[in-house]
Amino acid sequence: MADGELVGLIAMRDTVRPQAAAAVKKLEVMGVKVVMLTGDRARSASVIARETGVSMVYADLLPEDKVKQVQGLRKKYGPVLMVGDGVNDAPALAAATVGMGMGLSGSGTALEVADAVLMNDNIEEIAWVIGQARRAQRTVKQNMFFAITVILALIAGNFLQDVALPLGVVGHEGSTILVILNGLRLLR
Repeated sequence: MADGELVGLIAMRDTVRPQAAAAVKKLEVMGVKVVMLTGDRARSASVIARETGVSMVYADLLPEDKVKQVQGLRKKYGPVLMVGDGVNDAPALAAATVGMGMGLSGSGTALEVADAVLMNDNIEEIAWVIGQARRAQRTVKQNMFFAITVILALIAGNFLQDVALPLGVVGHEGSTILVILNGLRLLR
């Protein structure tokens, strides 16, 4: 201001991480619906959403509003993964099916309530974590099916008296080793 007149204006805004748009695209390819919940003003949030490719944006949210949005998304879409780093995100992280905190820049409160923490704040790793969780779930289901099938076969063999005790023990322990080896595939 000079002599009561506006002579200049300084505007500031958050910058989008260069990898944000790629991370959003990767999640959408995986079938994950990406939604932005923010306390920022709607105008700023829509600019960020446009730059990153996020189609659903809820702005001007207080922490309790974020919780309500997460609960609504859970009712509409099912399981919800909430990613956040601030104190204002902590209630929504707790309300989500899975809360993921950003470790380097995250507040202690957000990290405390999060179910998982990304230690390097690389948002591209969100897709990797989801992929790993899906692989682990498939492996657990395979292992459960295999273990139950072997146990039922051994029980049936026992009642039919077709399986000697030493063979039953070897069959059971062998199936346990196969389940462990199948689980170890997740290390790849």
